[in-house]
Amino acid sequence: MDIQLGLDTFGDVTVGPDGALLPQAQVVRDVLEQGRLADAVGVDAFGVGEHHRDDYAVSAPDIVLAGLATTTERILLGSAVTVLSSDDPVRVLERFATIDALSGGRAEVTLGRGSFTESFPLFGFDLADYEVLFSEKLDLFARLRAATAEDRPLSWEGSTRRPLVDAQVWPRPAEPLRSWVAVGGSPESVVRAARYGLPLMLAIIGGEPARFAPYVDLYRRALDELGQPGLPVGVHSPGFVAPTDAEARDRLFPHFKANRDRIGRERGWPPATRDQLDAEADHGALFVGSPETVAQKIAGTVRTLGIDRFDLKYSHGPLPHEHLMECIGLYGTEVAPRVRELLATG
Repeated sequence: MDIQLGLDTFGDVTVGPDGALLPQAQVVRDVLEQGRLADAVGVDAFGVGEHHRDDYAVSAPDIVLAGLATTTERILLGSAVTVLSSDDPVRVLERFATIDALSGGRAEVTLGRGSFTESFPLFGFDLADYEVLFSEKLDLFARLRAATAEDRPLSWEGSTRRPLVDAQVWPRPAEPLRSWVAVGGSPESVVRAARYGLPLMLAIIGGEPARFAPYVDLYRRALDELGQPGLPVGVHSPGFVAPTDAEARDRLFPHFKANRDRIGRERGWPPATRDQLDAEADHGALFVGSPETVAQKIAGTVRTLGIDRFDLKYSHGPLPHEHLMECIGLYGTEVAPRVRELLATG
């Protein structure tokens, strides 16, 4: 089975050796170092998320990816995700086409709603328009991407922006821009990705991954019924790799808890416990442990869901840069080869 294995980061603000939070500018530079290491150790893809709050340093992932485009050699460079609802689909396509040019054809974009809403008031959008903004902007992006690939202009009209009349964008990617649609569990969103002929990225961030099998089946049935070709399905899930299972869980927990509790205070969740981390690691969507443990769990998920891509979201709150670098090294040199070995032997 041919599988792509990637890494994702949200650019979480990390702590330094003294335990104090690092300046956000340093965190951004650390993300670049992490991306270069991922390329060097053979990881297939590197994704950078978008947030607009003080616990994450990356608000413009495309700029970070441009910084990596000319300092890496083979790795795919993408967003995880681009919050399309509060962005301009025309500019998104132009920016990622530029990254594609800089990187020699290695850019990809993952389009989603995001799990936070800070970008809506920041950029002047009304949360009451949450559904229509994403729906119309995805429609415009998909149609403009197709028109660009066919070297023709596009006219388009909707309710969220002024109409386009015979519009074209540049630069033109040599191949249609790799574009995924991120879905967290909505059947309607799964079918919509199939309707536009775009690959599906499932965000599985809690619970048993096998429960998403019906979404994979729905997507593939929808592609077939809509007359679309077969397209990749990917999974994005959190995880962390260390030399042993105990080290991985012990290192991760305080930073996992800090991140979860910060968000939990905003959303009314109870404080995170070690039992929760252990339960998610044992039976849920947290891929944490030694290289062998993580490889076995990834391979099992790939087999169960029949997916083509697995991305490990390796950043977790203030987890220090040196631990993230070790995680990346182990993922590329030990986890990825072991996953492929396990899949090859059934």
